[in-house]
Amino acid sequence: MAVLCRDCGWEEGAREGHGRCPSCGGERLLSHPELADLGIAHIDCDAFYATIEKRDDPSLADQPVIVGGGTRGVVSAACYLARRHGVHSAMPMFKARRLCPQAVVIPPHMDKYAAEGRRVRDLMRDVTPLVEPLSIDEAFLDLRGTERLHHGSPARTLALLIRRIEAEVGITASVGLAPNKFLAKIASDLDKPRGFAVIGRAQALDFLAGQPVSIIWGVGAVLRRKLEGDGLRTVGQLRALDRATLERRYGAMGARLYHLSRAQDDRAVEPSGQAKSLSAETTFDTDISDGAEMGRLLWRLSEKVARRLRAADLSGATVTLKLKTADFRILTRSRTLTAPTRLADAIYGAARPLLDREANGRRFRLIGVGVGKLEPGAGGGGPDLLAPGPGPGARVAEAMDRIRDRFGDGAIIKGRGLPHGPEREG
Repeated sequence: MAVLCRDCGWEEGAREGHGRCPSCGGERLLSHPELADLGIAHIDCDAFYATIEKRDDPSLADQPVIVGGGTRGVVSAACYLARRHGVHSAMPMFKARRLCPQAVVIPPHMDKYAAEGRRVRDLMRDVTPLVEPLSIDEAFLDLRGTERLHHGSPARTLALLIRRIEAEVGITASVGLAPNKFLAKIASDLDKPRGFAVIGRAQALDFLAGQPVSIIWGVGAVLRRKLEGDGLRTVGQLRALDRATLERRYGAMGARLYHLSRAQDDRAVEPSGQAKSLSAETTFDTDISDGAEMGRLLWRLSEKVARRLRAADLSGATVTLKLKTADFRILTRSRTLTAPTRLADAIYGAARPLLDREANGRRFRLIGVGVGKLEPGAGGGGPDLLAPGPGPGARVAEAMDRIRDRFGDGAIIKGRGLPHGPEREG
């Protein structure tokens, strides 16, 4: 039985019993028969947004914290103290406040979270180039073949990586280690927070047999209800059906159900994987029908998206406007630019006519804007297309970023982003 100390990285190929680490005296020993043989991992930061807010304000350490917006928005993140009261991500804020009235509610600071997410990702890439981000705070890693480089098993490398994330970034993360991505992602959620769970090949089928069908990647609420309606509530029940039957009933998804129910997943960790789009949105405390006010909000969101694109060294060619009506209908309208951009003026210029066509007196509860068809680099959109190097618009935007990084988001504001009064295009 291989044993690993999660505190100092000591490991041994075989050890009887579970005491303290003989190297550091720590009690966080992890043992598993396949511990030294597995190399696919999923790392998921624990309550990422809320943990960062607690890190930056130590007075919040023992308080339930919810990151979210207004009374009509949704929960972006909840710390584990708030989760004990039933609060979870994507829950309406009014319900979260009712469940945990003593919680400290903090509006999201997405630029800060994105910067910290990049720091974590850079630390991941220090141990392997095969890092596939899934979101701002989670990624797959392939550490197979790194034993000689890091002088130990992938499990040991992961333990030391997590320790480094805690020391340098000031947040915690959980690890799932397994023979493939499907099992690794499941494992990372088994022992949160600060967890390190292993699902080996020998145990995978028995482990999955009693799990609900919703544990399978790609099974959402609609498919889950359909499967349960067909009498298939557990992965073991799915596994009893042959592939032809599953494909006949559930189409292309049937093949995925067949393989994943058998713990079969040959997807590689793809380091080139990147976000397909970047977006920002805001939910209003009260419905808005004023087109000028919505235009000001659209500008601020365009600035947010542009800043995130520049921070990630990306540009995009498709601009999408998102609106949610007072009766909860979601409208999306898109426009493709002649060249990719990461300038707020270009994003706003594409989205504003889309908004003007929809803002016909109807009341809205949410507005958002996003940029898709992303590619690396600055792109060529905007008035600087023929200028050599970064054009004036890009240089001004980057200078504004530096000022905001130093003095805060409110340090510099363009005229069209000012609240109240007539809308200005300066």
